[in-house]
Amino acid sequence: MKDYLLDVVQHTHNLGFIDLVKITGDDDTTSIEGIAEDRSVILKGDFHKPVAEFMGTFGMPNLATLSVILRIPEYAENEKISINTQDRNGDTVPVGIHFENASGDFQNDYRFMASEVVNDKLKSVTMKNVNWGVEFEPTVASVQRLKMMISANSEESTFIARTEGDDLKFAFGDASTHAGEFVFQPDVGGSVSKGWAWPVDQVSKILSLGGDLEYSISDDGVSQISVDSGLGVYNYLLPAQTK
Repeated sequence: MKDYLLDVVQHTHNLGFIDLVKITGDDDTTSIEGIAEDRSVILKGDFHKPVAEFMGTFGMPNLATLSVILRIPEYAENEKISINTQDRNGDTVPVGIHFENASGDFQNDYRFMASEVVNDKLKSVTMKNVNWGVEFEPTVASVQRLKMMISANSEESTFIARTEGDDLKFAFGDASTHAGEFVFQPDVGGSVSKGWAWPVDQVSKILSLGGDLEYSISDDGVSQISVDSGLGVYNYLLPAQTK
């Protein structure tokens, strides 16, 4: 279970803008949902295999605390990690995670958020059918070029994505500011022309997660970055912003 917990923290809290997620699990599937506090990113994901310990619906709040616990050296080897449960209205529900070191003399308990509370705080977002204008797998070189452009335009919080010919270009700034643009993905196929603005920090951090990436952008005003961590697929939906 520790590998899954580390995976969740890496793909949520470590990004810097998601600190509460909802887990929904049964015998067949385990899914994860989350949303940035400013609603700039919506997360929907599924693990490749059901996680036996993640049964039912519960929230994982204060992921910063979970991150700290997971990094404590006492839990680096032969640790014991288990799910705490309680009986509520005749049902056994998960209420937290118990951590214990190998000798049993060092312990921590991380508390879940009840299903009715997390369902209220994280209402499921249903996306209508999206027509993706471009869909591609970003390269490491493209992500590095993006970071170089960001460093030269550090005052910009958004960038514009549009295709010119077969190339997908990202543009920063405008005629009244320092500005720059570059080809992020050559020979991309498809097109996007609306010139929507996308958040620099969020896109850059998600693309830096590693794993297998797929980037999709639509003229409907939404983009998606999918990250396959090896344990699951995290789909980050980003609504377009006004510049």
